[in-house]
Amino acid sequence: MQLARLGHSPDSDDAFMFYALAEQKIPTEGFTFEHILRDIETLNQWAREGRLEITAISVHAYAYVADKYAILSHGASMGDNYGPMVVTREPVDLDWLRDKRIAIPGEMTSAFLGLRLLLGDFAYDVVPFDQIMEAVHAGRYDAGLLIHEGQLTHGELGLHTVVDLGKWWHQQTNGLPLPLGVNAVRRDLGPERMATLSRVLKASIQYSLDHRAAALQHAMQYARGLSTETADTFVGMYVNDWTLDMGPRGQESIRLFLKRAAEQGIIPAEVPVDFVE
Repeated sequence: MQLARLGHSPDSDDAFMFYALAEQKIPTEGFTFEHILRDIETLNQWAREGRLEITAISVHAYAYVADKYAILSHGASMGDNYGPMVVTREPVDLDWLRDKRIAIPGEMTSAFLGLRLLLGDFAYDVVPFDQIMEAVHAGRYDAGLLIHEGQLTHGELGLHTVVDLGKWWHQQTNGLPLPLGVNAVRRDLGPERMATLSRVLKASIQYSLDHRAAALQHAMQYARGLSTETADTFVGMYVNDWTLDMGPRGQESIRLFLKRAAEQGIIPAEVPVDFVE
């Protein structure tokens, strides 16, 4: 058996996706998988070193690791007319944000890149993603950029949405989904092993979608206090048909996202985007 280290975040959607691998429910075609759980910003930085054979990364981070990794056509998190959002204590308009300091979950996150595409340069501090809502609520920041389940739960703290980046991107691109995270496989494994790993990971996602209740039960250990109902909603947002196969429109959206980032000088240069089918 060949060892493949699989990096993903300790979130309910990733846990749902990889349930079949974690619980050994499917054939693995000669590979044994070691699950490495880290927050997405850590995985983004590790990808720059090529540390793991397969890893979840932000689409933004791919601009810096395209020489080492190719993107799998499945496993993506796409915001289909929804996504990361900027929240404040009081209702405000978008222009109000432009001279404010915003708490963001990481400089390599796709959420940060999306907000840069929208606002241009702005003042920010990096704050752990699960502390941003409370930091805004407590008045330590004017606004916060929310990812993960905060998109569903910020209203419980009385916070107001200024902009939903998924809706904004949908309007900007004739209905494309906002590309947030992808699974990437290291190029030095060679085409045959890359294709094998792609098949196995896709089979894991399919198994979870086919055995939703059991996969959700497994994912609840990473749900950070969410109710089963809310966790199910969150998983449904980011593990769905786009995740099983992003298809031509998903690939187009990733290329366009990075192209616009290069045009605006947010990433150093446009990069070739390669997909493993």
